[in-house]
Amino acid sequence: MNAQSQDRSPREALVIVKGAGDLATGIIHRLWRSGFPVIATEIENPTMVRRTVSFAECLYAGRHTVEGVAAERAEGATVAEKLASARKLLDTGTLPVVIDPGAEIVPLARPAALVDAIIAKRNLGTRIDQAEAVIGIGPGFTAGVDAHAVIETARGHDIGRVILDGGAEPNTGVPGPIGGYTVERLLRAPAAGAFEPRAAIGDAVRAGDVVAVVGGAEVKAGIDGVLRGLLREGIEVTEGFKVGDVDPRAKTSHCHTISDKSRAIGGGALEAIMMFLFGVETAAEQTH
Repeated sequence: MNAQSQDRSPREALVIVKGAGDLATGIIHRLWRSGFPVIATEIENPTMVRRTVSFAECLYAGRHTVEGVAAERAEGATVAEKLASARKLLDTGTLPVVIDPGAEIVPLARPAALVDAIIAKRNLGTRIDQAEAVIGIGPGFTAGVDAHAVIETARGHDIGRVILDGGAEPNTGVPGPIGGYTVERLLRAPAAGAFEPRAAIGDAVRAGDVVAVVGGAEVKAGIDGVLRGLLREGIEVTEGFKVGDVDPRAKTSHCHTISDKSRAIGGGALEAIMMFLFGVETAAEQTH
């Protein structure tokens, strides 16, 4: 353990997380509850379906709370103004979400750790030299090349594992099973157009029920369950775009709490940050 890590506490180590959708929210929530100040960056009009458990929802609602952690949009016309607004929100105990698609705030904020949780299945510009600990979430990153560590996101035995050599499993295009269902639980736009919901998150549905309309075409549930996620009304989508999902476990509480997958990935991100920021280099080397 070096002297810097001995003197530092999580409260002094700013973390910037790129993305504020449901998987990123699981990471942010874990870091926030562990004492880290976190700033999240997002695109202007995010298209997450699990809106109830996504901090990005604050960009539409003004303020959004997930499991006791409140998020608000950081205001400002320039990156510097947005950073100043974000710091003020942090001082009030509120998580700031900054509209900053290119993560231009990173060099200005000089975070101790940077987590790329955009889940784009490819690296959109994150570099290993942008912070003391750079963590890539899911496929698209190579540990030791463009990130110090990569976190496995594929459901199964290794989900949440900290990878220090190589990358995560490649994207298969098939979602992990929940209640025995994979692609059947997803809702996709049958045509291009504006999304018009006919149901709400938390509603019980049966296979064949119309839950939305896009471009005049009906979006029907493929299985029985509860609507766990649904796109915000009015969002323009292309044909085949994911607009929601049905949870066959049919527990309404799941709609309003962070998923097991997000928590596992969040635990991996926290572990990796602790390794590289707080002097667990020997453990990292042994794992490597």
